Amino acid sequence: MLRLAAIVLSLCIIAGVLALSGHSPVVLAELILRSTLGSRFGLEDLALFMCPLLLTGAAVTVCGTIGLWNIGAEGQFYAGAIAATGVALGLHGPAIMVLPVMTIAGILGGMAWIAVPTLARAYAGVNEIITTLLLNFIASLLTYYLTTGPWRDRISGAQVSTQRLSVSIPEMWGIVHWGFPVAIVIVIGLALVLSRTRWGYEIRIGGANPEAARYAGIPVRLRIISVMLLSGGLAGLAGMFEVAGTVHRLQGGMANNFGYLGIVVAVLARGSCLNVIPAALLMALILDSGIVMQTQQLSASVVLAITGLILFMIAIGDELAHYRPVAGATPKGKAS
Repeated sequence: MLRLAAIVLSLCIIAGVLALSGHSPVVLAELILRSTLGSRFGLEDLALFMCPLLLTGAAVTVCGTIGLWNIGAEGQFYAGAIAATGVALGLHGPAIMVLPVMTIAGILGGMAWIAVPTLARAYAGVNEIITTLLLNFIASLLTYYLTTGPWRDRISGAQVSTQRLSVSIPEMWGIVHWGFPVAIVIVIGLALVLSRTRWGYEIRIGGANPEAARYAGIPVRLRIISVMLLSGGLAGLAGMFEVAGTVHRLQGGMANNFGYLGIVVAVLARGSCLNVIPAALLMALILDSGIVMQTQQLSASVVLAITGLILFMIAIGDELAHYRPVAGATPKGKAS
């Protein structure tokens, strides 16, 4: 209820700001609803936005289960996209043969990108937040190097892009490719694994109390390694889906902050993989609405500020909804 109230309050604030800037909130809201939820093309865009957010959100969420933060989903997204693109450019053959190899390459690319932070965290206790974050910038720069250098599209002359890939994920509805339902199945399957298997139980215990887990004989170090590699693989798969199903080429800046937004999705999901689905839908709706607002002469910075306000209010409402005062706590000055 508090989360809903926070959304309503943020929308009221945004409506006031838009009215003061000369835009009709009612007209804009009607346009957003008609362009997103009220049209087939809008729903297709929502699905395309949701697909990478589901996987990057799940990547961050599964790490949080064992008490770790993967801030590097953006870099792992790029690494998976690079690996998948390399396969597509170098391996010529039918899609039924190339796509599985691209998928494996994307997953392994994400895993490889998180491997060093994983080993540093597991064996040396190095903070994974710093190491995964710093690798994001390297992955982004590597993408720009490849798309402006060795892999640059020399046919169309595009400055920051490879040529269109010869294979792509088949479309299931309009421009929505089969990666979208696969991403949903992966998230649901991950939720079942974490809640119904021994491995998932050990992950949850290791996150709640590492010392107790070690005392109980749970190999916490191995669980950390497996979880972080899984997290990187999910983000890498998101990158593969993006190049093979949505943009059909590797582009500089193609991640669209999906890795960072995956952190927001994970925070909204509050540690539940199943909650990643509605959280990703909400985030996709906000992103799609931002595009609609930019068509109405609203600058990208204003749209970004509006997005930030909505997420900020949701986060506050979410925390208040889960806040529980300590039983028996006595306010200051009331103690006898």
